[in-house]
Amino acid sequence: MAKGFRIVARRWKSPVGEIDLIARRGRLLVFAEVKARARLDDAAESLSERQRRRIAAAAEIWLANNPDDATCDMRFDAILVAPGRWPRHIPAAFETR
Repeated sequence: MAKGFRIVARRWKSPVGEIDLIARRGRLLVFAEVKARARLDDAAESLSERQRRRIAAAAEIWLANNPDDATCDMRFDAILVAPGRWPRHIPAAFETR
């Protein structure tokens, strides 16, 4: 929210998996995975290829259920969280294709 995004959904569940955060800023729609670990580096390394595919599949279901969003620019971000540290936002953390 501090970066001008409006949270559209938190912990949105679909038959293929969950998306931690869905946010919008203008015509940009962001699907974000939140990773919490003891260290930020560990959180960054914990986003597996399987999870990326699951998030992408869930995003497709979101878009099918919200057809107005299909015309938005889209991005897949990561938000890394560790105790005693500021969260780290990684825009475009991964591609889907």
